[in-house]
Amino acid sequence: MSAPDDERRVEPFDDDLEILPDITGDERGTGWGESAFDSDDTARLLEERPPHWG
Repeated sequence: MSAPDDERRVEPFDDDLEILPDITGDERGTGWGESAFDSDDTARLLEERPPHWG
């Protein structure tokens, strides 16, 4: 027979264990196909500027 939950011993929980990450891979630039070494996006943004921006 099992003991009631009030009498059951529970071991301390390890709070340092990361179950789910704070930021997932698809929230980072590399998840969208960007290079990990691209720190300055100015040239890319100017190249991909829509035609109606002149």
